[in-house]
Order: sequence, then structure tokens, then C-alpha cells
Amino acid sequence: MIQTPVKSILNRFSVMCCLNGGILVLAAIFSMTELIADEANSLPNVVIVFTDDQGYADVGVFGADGFETPHIDQIARDGCQFTSFYVAQAVCSASRAALLTGCYPNRIGIRGALGPGQKMGINSSETLLPEIFKQRGYATAIYGKWHLGDAPEFLPTRHGFDEYFGLPYSNDMWPKHPTAGDRFPPLPLIENETVIELNPDQTQLTKRYTEHAVDFIERNQAKPFFLYLAHSMPHVPIFASEDFTGTTKRGLYGDVISEIDWSVGQIQDTLKRLNLDQNTIIIYTSDNGPWLSYGAHGGSAKPLREGKGTAWEGGVRVPCVMSWPGHIPAGTVCNELAATIDILPTMANIIDAKLPRTKIDGKNILSLMLSEDEAKSPHDAYYYFWQDELHAVRSGPWKLHFPHTYRHVVEPGVDGQPGQQTYPKTEMALYNLDQDISESQNLLEQYPEVAGRLQRYALKARTELGDTLVKTEATERREPGRIK
Repeated sequence: MIQTPVKSILNRFSVMCCLNGGILVLAAIFSMTELIADEANSLPNVVIVFTDDQGYADVGVFGADGFETPHIDQIARDGCQFTSFYVAQAVCSASRAALLTGCYPNRIGIRGALGPGQKMGINSSETLLPEIFKQRGYATAIYGKWHLGDAPEFLPTRHGFDEYFGLPYSNDMWPKHPTAGDRFPPLPLIENETVIELNPDQTQLTKRYTEHAVDFIERNQAKPFFLYLAHSMPHVPIFASEDFTGTTKRGLYGDVISEIDWSVGQIQDTLKRLNLDQNTIIIYTSDNGPWLSYGAHGGSAKPLREGKGTAWEGGVRVPCVMSWPGHIPAGTVCNELAATIDILPTMANIIDAKLPRTKIDGKNILSLMLSEDEAKSPHDAYYYFWQDELHAVRSGPWKLHFPHTYRHVVEPGVDGQPGQQTYPKTEMALYNLDQDISESQNLLEQYPEVAGRLQRYALKARTELGDTLVKTEATERREPGRIK
């Protein structure tokens, strides 16, 4: 931990208690109390804003076109812009499971997107990020989309969150779905563990989540807190409140992002008003790339290839900015590989909390956050799964795709309707992402030795996590939670 850890406080207390005399011992006790209070005050608050299907190019500093994101951009100006930041799988539940456990979703049995009433979810044996914060006395809350199981035993309040207000799964899983409405029950809005509304007005979701987040900060300003603001937007169907509808040149999608940016501004203003801004870490990122099938109702990953649901860069590389005044140097840029799975071990390091007893895949990226000299990605290799298939592996600038079929949009949809898709197959292909971020120049024939090295990394991942493409069973996969 960067500030004084508890163990050093205990050492100082033991020294004081060795002094003779009741007055000195009493003074030591009072001093110990003050030290503990100082320690609690020194723990940084942490805010993670996690959007849904926001593309790499859907933030101002990443090249947004047709709308502005001044408040999100301010995080980058105050801190660091991560240009090579990844999710662990380019789909809802799997990505969220990775963020909150520090594991590849294949390791913990959460792959794809869970549906309403599905009798599985996050296993109670897994240690989630809020439980890491709980070790150090943090207040914890999630407002927004959960998507790790909708049965009571899977809800956030059973997994380390003090408070929950939001949707248990994606906002399109309701009777108004454009192609599969008959599959879904009414969409529940849940507070803690109680359904308080069915089919809520989605134009108000971003505002309601934000109001809850501001209230949570105000109520917990005297203690450290972890706020997980997991917006339902801009996942389709997209909605913006009346205050933001028609305010950008990018149509409804731009309006939606503009409202999310407003939400970030509300959080920033609240922190500043309460004099908490200098002791708060803010992380803003997305769960995966844009849903290109929905055309103007989806985002942009330009110049990256493809989007959500693929292992191409447009699906798995997402915008990310972080700030922490006095620690993360302002206006810095990190081009090293980092990922959502790294957030849990990094936060544990910062607050001096214990890591989960079970194996995790994330690494401590504090040196990258702090822009330390010669800081490098802690990942020798990073793996891109889709469901149970290993589609690609990256090491340094090199990314090797294995033969697989993938989602490709032929004709985008209009007016909130999905478009036409095909599923072409890529053969084995090697790309240098430092020189070819769009994955357009296959260098496999020129660099067979690089491909061989990446294949050896892949063998390790297949052995541990499995790969149905080559019919390899996992040896280190844990089961998700299940109910009868």
C-alpha cells in the first residue's frame, strides 16, 4: 500500500505500549485510535464507471466524432489514458465476471451472456472486488447493470455490495426485444433484493443511477467507499432523457453518450464539493466494443477491426482513463497492455488487502498507472476467448489469431433493428499491433518464430482453461454457481 499500512501502525502501537506507566499506556491507546482513524482517512475512495457496448472511438480523447465527452476527457487530463486496455471476453456477463474477480471468465465458468431465470451465476466461493474492499472497511455499492445471475443467491448484496439499484441483466432482455421479445419476461428494476418496478422507463435509467451514486457518496463521505457505476447504456435499445435528446450531431447514440458524460460530471462535482476529489481513484472503461449490427444505434471502434462478440481489436480493446490526484501524473498516456482483470489485484495492492486464495489471472498494474520509468505490462501473454474457444493470444506487440469463425456485419440495421451478419472464417494470422492496429497485414509467413512462441503460450492457456476449437479439456476451471 502506498500510504501507511495497518501493520506499521500496530508496530508503532507495540513500541508505545512497551513504555512504563499507566499514563503512557493510556496515551498509547489514544494514539493508536488516532492512527487508525488517520489510516482510514488515507485509504482512497474508488469509483469505477463501466459502460455497456461503448466503442474504442466513443470517447473524445479516443477520437469521438459527432459528440463531446468533456468530463470523461477530464479524467484523462487529470490522469492517464490507456490506449491498449482490454476486456477478457467481448460480451456482457463474461466481461463483468472478469472485472470483478480478476480472472479470465473461462476460469470461473461464466462465459457469454446470462439470460433471465438462468439457473446459474457467480459462485459464492469466488472473491469479488467489493469483498476485497470490505477487508479494509469500505462502504460498497453498485448502481446499474449486474449480469452475474438474477437468482437471490447471485445478486450483488450476496457478494460484497452493501447496496444495489439496477437491472439484473441487459436492458434488451425484455418483451420489446426487436426479434426475440416472446422469449423474455418483464424487465425487473431491483433495489437490493426487491423488484421495485417492471419494464422501467429506460429514458430515466442513466439519471436514476447517477442520483443513487451521488447520494451514496454523500452518505459515505466520512469513510472510504467503493462505487461501481455500471451504466446500462449504450447497450441497445438506447435511450436518453429529454434533457439530452437531440443535443448532438451523432443522433440518439451521441445523445446517450453525452448523458453518460454528464453523469461522470455529476460524480466529479460531488467529489469536489465534499473535498473528496484529491483522495479518489476514478476508472472509466467499457465492457466490450460496439454492437456494429445496430448501425447508428451502435458505437464505433475505428480504426480497430470488427466489434462486440469478436476477438478482433474492435471487440476487446476498449477506452480507458484513470485519475488519482497526487499519484497518477496528469496528462499521461500508457501504451502498454493492461486489462480489466488487473483492476482487482491492483486495488488490493493499493489498499493493502489480501488477494483471493484461489488463482486469479490479473496482474498488479500500479507501475503503469503511476507512469513509472521503464514500466512494462506485467502480462507475458494475454488471451482472447469467445465462449469456450481460444481465438487469439497477444504477447508484446504481436497478436496471433487461430482459425475460427467470427461475427461480421454485412449490412447494419436502422432505427434500432439489427442488421445482416455473416460468419466468415479466419485462418491463422499474425499481426504486429504497434504497426498495424487494424489487423490488416498478416505477417505469419515472415515471422514463423514469433508465431511459434505465441503458440506455446496458447498451449498453456488451453491446458488450464480448455479450448473446444482443438478439443482440449480444462484442468483448472472452477464451476459457476448453480441452483436447482
